[in-house]
Amino acid sequence: MKEYNINILISKCYDIFTQAVKRGVFPGAAMAVSLGNPEQRVRLKKTYGYLDYSQEKAVSEKTFYDLASLTKPLATTQAILVMLQEGLITLSNQIKDIFPQAEDSFFSQMTIRDILCHSAGFPSHRPYYSELVTLEKQKKKEALLKLLLLEKPDYEPGTKSVYSDLGFMLLGLVIEKKSGLEPAAFFKEKIAAPLGLAEKIHYLPVTEQKDKNYAPTEDCLFRKRVLCEEVSDENAGTLEGLAGHAGLFGNIDGVLEMTENLLDQWQGRVEHPSYRAHDLRTFLLRQAIPGSTWALGFDTPAKTGSSGGRYLAETSVGHLGFTGTSFWIDPTRDLVMVLLSNRVHPTRENNLIKQFRPLFHDTVIESLGLT
Repeated sequence: MKEYNINILISKCYDIFTQAVKRGVFPGAAMAVSLGNPEQRVRLKKTYGYLDYSQEKAVSEKTFYDLASLTKPLATTQAILVMLQEGLITLSNQIKDIFPQAEDSFFSQMTIRDILCHSAGFPSHRPYYSELVTLEKQKKKEALLKLLLLEKPDYEPGTKSVYSDLGFMLLGLVIEKKSGLEPAAFFKEKIAAPLGLAEKIHYLPVTEQKDKNYAPTEDCLFRKRVLCEEVSDENAGTLEGLAGHAGLFGNIDGVLEMTENLLDQWQGRVEHPSYRAHDLRTFLLRQAIPGSTWALGFDTPAKTGSSGGRYLAETSVGHLGFTGTSFWIDPTRDLVMVLLSNRVHPTRENNLIKQFRPLFHDTVIESLGLT
């Protein structure tokens, strides 16, 4: 890659990020771009702005962000890959095979595959936290399972995809049931630690000690405080931050290195110590569901209006996090792009990031001469 392209990229990103901070898209952000194979890989990591609008502490490469739904592909989906390798599940396993109490539920015949591509019939969201918060810790997961199995389908399974937290909440329970490990322990032991990333991307331990390198999220109406170093999602919050749909925190190094590893597995350059790259490659294929962009646990670019911008190859995969995080991986360009921000600080009503995400990705690809 030509050096002047990097200089152009640095300049253009400085312009769009500093303008975004001024406009209140987010108080600050971290970004990373990785291009090429490991031997010739060029990386750019930059930080902009502050942790919050007090402007007392600048964002750094050590700043941890609430990754929100990046938990789905980076933790839960990889956990399913590990469990396939270990023979604990198959993609065709039905929920009743794992939870016998699901026998009389509409969702009893729903498969792991159905959930991974958001085609199981679940509605997109439910405020389970209002009921779970009243229960003792040891009773919450059993209660969550009951609530999930009492749901009525929003559509005929397999006929379309509706992005749903509920399915991945259920996958979190599946992982714990079949492996005997809570999400945090499973992720650390099987996924992050083998890559040397346990200190850079992880679920949070329950602690009173607060770390000043965590970016705050929203002023939560339910918990009646500004959240910092605790998961923003209310349903995950009532589960002590240990859930299949949300709960991961990471800094820019952690997310970049994990997504680079996914790209390198995809390209046949490495194997993850805990699962087969061949299985991952099957997960990264868009599923044959009418009108759907979903692969298994990962999204692919929409033809129009994609958060990934105008240039990503159709075979690219990525995911968004509600708090203002995202990644996209384009195998045709050997390209990874990561954006971490806390756009929900102090309110989730701030949706300016919808315009910023495609601008960022287009700026990267144009500046590097990759159009």
